[in-house]
Amino acid sequence: MKRLHTLLAFALALTPALAHAAPRVERVVMVMRHGVRAPIDGEVPAGTLTAAPWPRWPVAAEQITPHGAQAMAVRGRADRAWLAAAGVVPATGCPAPGRVRVWTNVSQRTIDSGEGFVAGFAPGCGIAVGHRAAGEVDPLFEALRARTTAFRAADAIASIEKFTGGMDRLVARHRAELRLLDRVLGCAQPTCSPGAPPALRATADGDGIELDGPIRRTSGVAQVLLLETAEGMPHPGWGRATPAVLERLGQLHAALFDVFTRSPYMAAHQAGPLGRRVIGSLTAADGPALDLLVGHDTNVTALAAALGVELVSPGYARNDTAPAGALVMEQVRDAAGARFVRLSYRTQTPAELSRLGSRVTTTPMTIPGCARLCPVARFATLLGARLAPTSLDGS
Repeated sequence: MKRLHTLLAFALALTPALAHAAPRVERVVMVMRHGVRAPIDGEVPAGTLTAAPWPRWPVAAEQITPHGAQAMAVRGRADRAWLAAAGVVPATGCPAPGRVRVWTNVSQRTIDSGEGFVAGFAPGCGIAVGHRAAGEVDPLFEALRARTTAFRAADAIASIEKFTGGMDRLVARHRAELRLLDRVLGCAQPTCSPGAPPALRATADGDGIELDGPIRRTSGVAQVLLLETAEGMPHPGWGRATPAVLERLGQLHAALFDVFTRSPYMAAHQAGPLGRRVIGSLTAADGPALDLLVGHDTNVTALAAALGVELVSPGYARNDTAPAGALVMEQVRDAAGARFVRLSYRTQTPAELSRLGSRVTTTPMTIPGCARLCPVARFATLLGARLAPTSLDGS
């Protein structure tokens, strides 16, 4: 009898512990921006004035640099350690075939980023980096260009104008950052990147939108200054782009997403196919332990907007994107067998990327309309309701 009482007491003591046990991670979906690249042609618009020449990059325009490839491998090793600690993949050796799936856009910088990540994550394991053939348009990453949704430029412009308050107000909100950029560039003009006033309109073919004005002209310049830091260049912004300055200038880059990805209409269409892919991966009866999708800043910002969350991470302006920054959706199961999605944003600061450091910051997120642990079905419903129907899913 005494032994029975002891066992009962032990069981009663154990029950609360089991009820509060940490959920077990079963699989992870990550939507990641590519790594550190050279500037894209036109990212610094022609006619932008500077007091000194821009630095030279070691690769052609828009390609991943050798430093960027190394940083992706470092990130791969860091994420392997994180996922191994969570029990998603083994700590050493090769994951079982099919347990890790990597898919990238067709642009070389996304392919190279995926390969760099895999080289650090599971070296020598032959994990394939999948992508469409060169010259094809992948609707997961370029939904508007692939014409997978019933996009209407007039509806998009109306949504953007309502979301931002209009292009004049958008520019007015960033006057201080525009003046700061002039000081960093070191020119004596009132604006170092003269041009047309702000204007938002449909593209000639009606399948997209285009922006003119100060935000369009300066957002790329701000991004190039950040990339100089992440690349490890010795004097980014001619020595004037300090971490604090870069974070402020990042607001100019983030403002571009206010136009192209973050209004409800743009998020619904830009993230339509990608969001449905995420839902499918999280709700499938079986799937890879890690499903990594490597695209662009527009993919990360559009999906975040469709989820109703803002991107916040150390070293970056709110809603700006980190090179190799990733939205992470973990499917977890509690002790009772219920499954949930846990959302976060994993990034490295520009300084950490610069020194090829391995510290990764995980910023937890809560989806509006759900708890921190969001039931899988509820997650799918909330996200699905914010996505435009696509020709890919028969809607």
